[in-house]
Amino acid sequence: MDIKKLVGEMTLEEKAGLCSGADFWHTKTVDRLNVPASMVSDGPHGLRKQDEKSDHLGVNDSIKAVCFPTACATASSFDRELLTSLGEALGDECQAENVSVILGPAVNIKRSPLCGRNFEYFSEDPYLAAEMAGSHIKGVQSKAVGTSLKHFLANNQEHRRMTSDSVVDERTLREIYLAAFEGAVKTGKPWTVMCSYNKINGTYGSENRRYLTDILRDEWGFDGYVMSDWGAVNDRVAGVIAGLDLEMPSSGGVNDARLVEAVRDGRLKEEVLDQAVTRILTIVDRYLKSRKPETVWDKEVHHELARKIEGECAVLLKNQGILPLSDSDEVAFIGYFATHPRYQGGGSSHINSIKVESAVEAARDKGVIYAQGYEIDGDQGNNTLLEEAVEAAKKVKTAVIFAGLPESFESEGYDRTHMAMPECQNALIEAVAAVQPNTVVVLHNGSPVEMPWIHKVKGVLEAYLGGQAVGGAVVDILYGHVNPSGKLAETFPIKLEDNPSYLYYGGEKDRAEYREGVFVGYRYYDKKKMEVLFPFGHGLSYTTFEYSNMKADKSTMKDDETVTVSLDVTNTGKVKGKEVVQIYVEAPDSHVIRPVRELREFAKVELEPGETKTVAFTLGKRAFSYYHVELKDWFVQTGAYFIHAGSSSRDLRQMISVYVESTVKEPMVYDLNSTIGDILSDPDAAEIITPLIDRYKKGSALGNSDGDAAKSAISQQMDDAMFRYMPLRQILSFAPDVSSLKELQELVDSINDKK
Repeated sequence: MDIKKLVGEMTLEEKAGLCSGADFWHTKTVDRLNVPASMVSDGPHGLRKQDEKSDHLGVNDSIKAVCFPTACATASSFDRELLTSLGEALGDECQAENVSVILGPAVNIKRSPLCGRNFEYFSEDPYLAAEMAGSHIKGVQSKAVGTSLKHFLANNQEHRRMTSDSVVDERTLREIYLAAFEGAVKTGKPWTVMCSYNKINGTYGSENRRYLTDILRDEWGFDGYVMSDWGAVNDRVAGVIAGLDLEMPSSGGVNDARLVEAVRDGRLKEEVLDQAVTRILTIVDRYLKSRKPETVWDKEVHHELARKIEGECAVLLKNQGILPLSDSDEVAFIGYFATHPRYQGGGSSHINSIKVESAVEAARDKGVIYAQGYEIDGDQGNNTLLEEAVEAAKKVKTAVIFAGLPESFESEGYDRTHMAMPECQNALIEAVAAVQPNTVVVLHNGSPVEMPWIHKVKGVLEAYLGGQAVGGAVVDILYGHVNPSGKLAETFPIKLEDNPSYLYYGGEKDRAEYREGVFVGYRYYDKKKMEVLFPFGHGLSYTTFEYSNMKADKSTMKDDETVTVSLDVTNTGKVKGKEVVQIYVEAPDSHVIRPVRELREFAKVELEPGETKTVAFTLGKRAFSYYHVELKDWFVQTGAYFIHAGSSSRDLRQMISVYVESTVKEPMVYDLNSTIGDILSDPDAAEIITPLIDRYKKGSALGNSDGDAAKSAISQQMDDAMFRYMPLRQILSFAPDVSSLKELQELVDSINDKK
């Protein structure tokens, strides 16, 4: 396809038409010039292909497909290769079904446990989210099928998501919300990006040039096309100017006509429209050149892959010697989810699965007995079901309760109002644990839940929404055929009120203020030294691991260099297992408010019993930096940094220190309101101002740190503090004979000129 030639031959109306969908799922054709359509389809954890008459949110059925574990589960694998293999499977499915772009992955940050769409998002941590998304994207696109990274930007709630204004300061955007997208764009290079419905600091995402062009394209190098979320366009002309190329779905020609009118009256330059058309056709052509209609989609093979993936993702939260179970044990499976597992979320990602494998079905050769325990609809308990479950628990060695959140509790379109599980399920767990000391709980949920019964059960396995083969994967783990290796990609607080966004989440009407700033998830809990139910990165195994011999290839470095950190990991247990080694960086003496430590690298390593492997990580400038708003760039403060290796954010096993020297001078502009302490802490400024300060100390009791020998230590401390934090201008108040306003201003000007 000679795209430049084609665009040159198109009419204005044809160009405008190509910038909106033909229907819900297809781009437009230009029959006169033999320009074909291409199809996009919902994802991201399975192919949700619908015909052009179907709706976006899933009232109508999609084709039969394989439902893989959702992002809340796959992120817990901490396994880049696993996410790539998932992407490869999805890419093959798209090729088999002639789908050019699958919509996803979704990389929005889990700001609050309440977000109804958290099941589709990876993590509270931007680095982990970016790495998982980037690996997913690479897998899909290795099959010559595009992805659409979404929802750009700051779409962290479902409540009023189409009109809400996410009000976020620049540093928080850069370090948390933009960072997840930045990493995924740079490492995965998605073919397309999908803008969000909401406003960002007053401007809709669909017409926000700062993010769609200045940052996404000019800073990060994105070279695909930007599409709207379905119905996210506010002002179509403003959107094209900002960098929104494709409107989805079709506007019935209304917005096409507006683009034509805008070009003709001079509000929209035709070359800007040409650029949007070129971007769209480039992706269409890229797919068509690599079309592989012969691709085989073996759904049974992908079902087994879904089971394997979930086995790597489920997180063993608690285990007091109860797991793994023995095949010969008498076991009761209790709970509706044991026969009808909740394995995916609701809304546009809902997959029409070829089949669903329950735990009861997967354990049919193990002689387990089953009791329903609770009804899935409603919060009230059923006494008959409860009594049957209690009686079943009494008869066996171990009771395994399958519980969690019903589908109605979390879905696209609305947020949760609390973090509790249905009361009937909590009551069931309490009742069973009262008669059966060997009780295990398996959770099916897309986001953290409160666990008032946590101290009454011996084991908890977090399955998340584990895809259509979740039952088999859970049984594999319960009986030790798979050693659990998942780690939490989000913190589980004890109660909702502990969450840093609790006071402001959801906002007032259409305004959502992100007042917690960079303190999202573990960054907040660790800074507050707050007790949590389970920390970020936590996850148990059926074996144990020892960390040792941590070292770095240098002890000092400049911020434009890298440091390689390595350590040995040994399997000290009796079975083969996988450990996720997590690298956190701490800036102990920072002069800015920062999290205690932040995840900067990770690796999943598999070890036989007794085996030792050396794991190495390379850390560069971003590992030590924060976003400096005045510099408009990432900045490393000169100083010592602690590098921790841990099994979770609160299980830190090894630590080394590296001194990093900044190659960038921090901008400091002084005025008469600058404090004396700040000026004296800057060597260049101190050299100029010290003679004046010495004169001041001699002429003022307040400035004279030698003071009166009779002064109390407390009084002297007060004087020192007042002097240190006193604005420079106050020298005139306490010692007017020492200097003049003119001299002070000349000194300040000299300092700023030197800098």
